[in-house]
Amino acid sequence: MADIRKVKSISKARPIREGAGVRLKRVFGNPQAAEMDPFLLMDHFKSNNESDYIKGFPWHPHRGIETITYMLEGRVEHMDSLDNKGVIEAGDVQWMTAGSGIIHQEMPKGSTGGGMHGFQLWANLPAKDKMMDPRYQEFKKSEIPEIKRYNGISIKIICGMIDGVSGPVQDVVIDPQYLEVSMPANSEFNHMVPDGYTVFAYIVEGGGHFDTEENHTNIRPESLVLYERNGLIKIKAKDQNLHFLLISGKPILEPIAWYGPIVMNTREELEKAFEEYRNGNFLKHRS
Repeated sequence: MADIRKVKSISKARPIREGAGVRLKRVFGNPQAAEMDPFLLMDHFKSNNESDYIKGFPWHPHRGIETITYMLEGRVEHMDSLDNKGVIEAGDVQWMTAGSGIIHQEMPKGSTGGGMHGFQLWANLPAKDKMMDPRYQEFKKSEIPEIKRYNGISIKIICGMIDGVSGPVQDVVIDPQYLEVSMPANSEFNHMVPDGYTVFAYIVEGGGHFDTEENHTNIRPESLVLYERNGLIKIKAKDQNLHFLLISGKPILEPIAWYGPIVMNTREELEKAFEEYRNGNFLKHRS
């Protein structure tokens, strides 16, 4: 049997304001980029108060990254410089590859009752793909497969494969896996991720043990669990249900030059991107 993959670190999401004043929780960001490679940033937004999110994220650029938006409640209206527009609703995912550059806005609208709950993850692109054509992979809730294991565990597969079932998001250079896992009390989840890959869990609800009971106490909601590089993922829900995201990807292992919504490899590339944005020639591809 494979060795258990050990937990490397545990941290709590912290409240911040982003966009035009949106209140959210920053799960990780720039200071953790090296150890989270190929992932750059993750935000968790959850509120029943419209004033926390309604001002949204007005027009802004991205280059050199992918942004992944996954909704559990409410909706987000989006539009961009390529004439794309639409709505991401509860259970939907949008995997946007900014590549060479895109300018867009994301405006949360909430559910009928005013609730808003979702996540945005930023993934880096390697140098050879930084200037690729922008693209979208958008999938509705009905297109995201959900599997049930014998012990009552439910797994929604956004990207990657588990138990022979693949998620709808395909052909992403960092070979990611993005799972939403719900576990009943007293159940156990075992899962293999390739050795050397970055793996983390983010607890949405409940609590559990994320390697062995001897090493770690019951980890609670809004905690980020970062794993070591090798071994079997072993998670136990104890006296309550457990709901978490499990995300992994292949590290890029390249230098990062990052400011705001643009991530390149060198300071010169970063300065060029902002100069192009100021001069109006940022976009390399149009509709």
